[in-house]
Amino acid sequence: MQKYSLTNNKNEEVKRVLVIQTAFIGDVILITPLIRGLKKVFPSAKIDVMVIPQTSEILDNNPNINQVILFDKRSNKIKAFIKIAKVLRKNKYDIAISPHSSLTTALLMFVSDIPARIGFARWSAQYFLTHKLTHIKNTFKIKKNLHLLSPFSDEEFSIQTELFFREGMKLKADLLLSEFDSDVKKIIAVAPGSMWFTKRWPLEFYKELVSKLSKNNYGIVFIGSKAEHQICEEVAPGKKFINLSGKLNLLESAAVINKCDLMVCNDSGAMHLANAVKTDVFVFFGPTVQRIGYSPIGKNDVVFETELECRPCGSHGSKKCPLKHFNCMRSIEPEFVYNQIIKKLE
Repeated sequence: MQKYSLTNNKNEEVKRVLVIQTAFIGDVILITPLIRGLKKVFPSAKIDVMVIPQTSEILDNNPNINQVILFDKRSNKIKAFIKIAKVLRKNKYDIAISPHSSLTTALLMFVSDIPARIGFARWSAQYFLTHKLTHIKNTFKIKKNLHLLSPFSDEEFSIQTELFFREGMKLKADLLLSEFDSDVKKIIAVAPGSMWFTKRWPLEFYKELVSKLSKNNYGIVFIGSKAEHQICEEVAPGKKFINLSGKLNLLESAAVINKCDLMVCNDSGAMHLANAVKTDVFVFFGPTVQRIGYSPIGKNDVVFETELECRPCGSHGSKKCPLKHFNCMRSIEPEFVYNQIIKKLE
């Protein structure tokens, strides 16, 4: 492939690059290899990243980033669009890259007078791009994102995601986990929540699983948002657990997960946090399937799923099972999951 160059000179001439990802927590974690790759391709360039306020903390302390720009699209979207467009025009970016095939994002790049606008050849957003790349199927979303670097480099970049803790976060995690008795065998992080109801393994199954683990002297740490604190309380065992849901920010949660021996969760942001800190993951896939690209990346990770003709019923999840049986999750039995955990950790 002929390599793209903004000025028909070398890549070093690129001075400022913008990456846009205004979707969910997991999506932002999944662009960290892309950001790292961009810095390697354009070592002298300033790399800015635009995200929504709810996910910006994920990028704190990232040495590859010049600045994080907030697009508060969940409030007054039109007003926020106009405000951000003015900022982007003023910054005079040479290149903008969007892994998110959003019409809003594509329009924003276009009206911001960014000469090179790179994204995927998908849907109506592609008509506002200067470089439209194939959205590769049946592979990790991270690899799809890294394909956006192909106009600049033939290198095969690492897919390992990454987070950068602030000083004291690991110490705080150690102090929180010191509440467990010294005789616990291992500590397991559990995140039973998800924004999408059908992505949740049934709460009664979580309750049965953590009860068995607690009785077998495993420590359970619940991870999640403030909105998920109550469901963690509902499934909590009678002893040997700490409910940190809603008590930590994203990076603090990741620091705790980093200290745990295993993460058990749904197909959600918690899975991506665990992958970024290289903690092994046991994850439940119900309405979604791995071939979409959001499966865990760790070599020791395990995906629990059942092959059904109705899967996938969406690229995310939904409020209820379209067929009203929810067999994709209910067929994954707690006893089986428990035995797999014991097999791994003992």
